Amino acid sequence: MTKGPNTRLADLFGLTGWSKGELARLVNRQAAAMGHPQLATDTSRVRRWIGMGETPRDPVPKVLANLFTERLGRVVTIEDLGFSRSGPAGRRRESVHGLPWAPEQTAAVLTEFTGMDLMLNRRGLVGAGAALTAGSALSSAMYDWLRTDPAPALGGPGGAFVTDPVSADRYEAAPVGAGEVESLERSVEVFRTWDASRGGGLQRKAVVGQLNEVGGMLAYRHPPHIQRRLWGVAANLAVLAGWMSHDVGLEPTAQKYFVIAAHAAREGGDRPRAGEALSRAARQMVHLGRPGDALDLMKLAHSGCGEETLPRTRAMLHTVEAWAQASMGRGQAMRRTLGEAEELFVSDRRDVPPPSWMQLFDEADLHGMQALAYRTLAEHDPSAARTAEGHAKEALRLRKDGRDRSRILDYLSLASACFIADDPEQADRYARLALVSIGSTSSHRTWHRLREMYRLTGRYAGSTGVADLREEIEHTLPSAPRAPRSGPVTAPRWTAGSLGV
Repeated sequence: MTKGPNTRLADLFGLTGWSKGELARLVNRQAAAMGHPQLATDTSRVRRWIGMGETPRDPVPKVLANLFTERLGRVVTIEDLGFSRSGPAGRRRESVHGLPWAPEQTAAVLTEFTGMDLMLNRRGLVGAGAALTAGSALSSAMYDWLRTDPAPALGGPGGAFVTDPVSADRYEAAPVGAGEVESLERSVEVFRTWDASRGGGLQRKAVVGQLNEVGGMLAYRHPPHIQRRLWGVAANLAVLAGWMSHDVGLEPTAQKYFVIAAHAAREGGDRPRAGEALSRAARQMVHLGRPGDALDLMKLAHSGCGEETLPRTRAMLHTVEAWAQASMGRGQAMRRTLGEAEELFVSDRRDVPPPSWMQLFDEADLHGMQALAYRTLAEHDPSAARTAEGHAKEALRLRKDGRDRSRILDYLSLASACFIADDPEQADRYARLALVSIGSTSSHRTWHRLREMYRLTGRYAGSTGVADLREEIEHTLPSAPRAPRSGPVTAPRWTAGSLGV
């Protein structure tokens, strides 16, 4: 069946430098290596895939995804190529841009994406050449789905429901018990603690590998209580993989993991977790200079969380929204949103234990986010700088051991606020405290914030103390990764389909 040109496949094909005949030969060779020697693709078939929108039969879409991933040095999925993932009869769901996914498709997408991410890691490729999807596109595609309960999985417990035959060859679906799930849950806490201390660079591959294993486990239909916990583990690991990817500058990869996390959390019946995953995608957008997209994602996060969301979680969501408003210079809206966040935080009676993924958002984090919002607003309204100082100092006072990255970010917020408030002596002091330990983290975000602070030192370059500080920063920065672009990240004809089926 033809549908017109496949523009997604055409765009990616154009980046490879291959001829159509060369791609056909590569498909046949790769398919044989994957256990399908009978496949015989020729130039005319490739021409029909690209020019007429013809969808090849399995396992060709998977073979193509592998080839494009290796060629382009970033994860390319079946959906990125403009092909729909096959599924059981009667379970296909039409939606905007192919989002959301059915449960069995979520497990397949998770396993495929993590497997290709690991392949890039093994071969030393960075995987950062894609574009981010707009927040409005994700919101429109996922709004109604996130607000409803998940549909029951096809069939009862026992047996596999892998829909991708190549994935089925690669992983033998098998049941797991409560003890194994408990061990997985403990591993999440270990990874989360490491990330909070040292940043995402050193453990990202381990998290992705663990998530890949959980994806294989989800290919087996377990009893409902086990399946829900597995989805919870998948959601937590996907958020960590996304946050670590963002922390080291792999932005499109990070966004994909945040969307996977939202799907996994919702399939596990944890809508607040899905909302928190989307708030991470919103924070990423603010960091990249796209606060409008961040606000679109926060609307989706707020609407999809459900009534069971604890006040502290809602407070956290409000702080992300406030940061986006500050980035746009909307001081009145930002102050109102932060006021709501404070009220929600103090209204939490703590009679219900917070979920594990919210335990790191404490009073120190509340003040840290307020400091960041006011420091960001101070770029538009310098009078906000003094308020930012107060919140940053309180955050530092309350910070617990093991939160090294957050402490560095607090110092940088404080130093930046002091520079804006025309207090270079205090700014110099706090900047040097940040420099003491910044080299021990693998977080690109800390380097990016350091560069932002360095920009503010320019007006004081004639001061001896600040001149020395600038020289020290300049000596430190060459070994640091380059900062992300401050403006929107775009690419032609890239839609939410790059994240969906």
